[in-house]
Amino acid sequence: MGRNGRDIRVWLALAAVYVIWGSTYLAIKFATESIPPLLSGGLRFITASLILGTVLLVRKGFAAYRITWREFGGAALVGLLLLTAGNGMVALAEQYISSGLAALLVASVPLWLIVLRMVVRDRPHMLTMAGVLVGFVGVAGLSLGGGTSAGTVGILVILLASVSWSLGSFLSPRISMPKDPFMASTIEMVAGGVGLLVLGTSFGERLDIGAVTGRSWLAVAYLVVAGSLVAFTSYVWLLGNAPISLVSTYAYVNPVVAVLLGTAIVGEQVTHAMLLAGALIVVGVALVVSTERTKPAPRKDAGQPRVGSPEPGL
Repeated sequence: MGRNGRDIRVWLALAAVYVIWGSTYLAIKFATESIPPLLSGGLRFITASLILGTVLLVRKGFAAYRITWREFGGAALVGLLLLTAGNGMVALAEQYISSGLAALLVASVPLWLIVLRMVVRDRPHMLTMAGVLVGFVGVAGLSLGGGTSAGTVGILVILLASVSWSLGSFLSPRISMPKDPFMASTIEMVAGGVGLLVLGTSFGERLDIGAVTGRSWLAVAYLVVAGSLVAFTSYVWLLGNAPISLVSTYAYVNPVVAVLLGTAIVGEQVTHAMLLAGALIVVGVALVVSTERTKPAPRKDAGQPRVGSPEPGL
């Protein structure tokens, strides 16, 4: 099947990416209620990589996925940037700020990607620049509204997470990576998961099995199955079967879903200023996505879907 936006499978896959990735912010908050944030992420990604890796080996066998050490290193580096630093800092930040605010700030990732392109002298379209300006006004509004010192710390951490995720996404099509996107994803999750476990242990995090609540275990299971397997697999499938302009809309739908779920389920407060700043980020990202959708990213293996998704809610 070609890139057909009318196929029912496209809309089912898109719905999974919209809702599940948008809901992962709240799931992370539940998981870290009784599991240390870095260790919870490590458990999530190691488990998901074992499941996905097993499926790949059963389907095609080990010989079908031979890769070079250079490709392995590239995928591992991207995994450390996306998952260890990016996703790990999201979990840390949610100890201090609401899941909705975290999702709104993470929505700035496409804007940071444009900044990185400017650093390497890839001059964006004027409308893209306008989108970046509008989006960063929204980011500034959310950041200045941190209020408490704890809130400010959370916002700074989430912004660092966004920059790290952006760097990983930016490097992904520019360095050697496994040609099969699912194998690349498996290596990324292994590297990212191990990195989170090592970092968490180094920072003194300890897992007390007896103290973990049922809600936290359910949240981790949801993140593994729904967030890291169902939604991510749907995203990779969409890259080869739907218009990129349609697929890219998840970048400004996810934060809306996250805010609605956080408000409805746990009563997270949403102020008018927060909604206005969030709306500016969404508008800015929409401008960037709509302007850039016809410009393919440079990649060493053209024609292969790339895994470096710009969304830490993976």
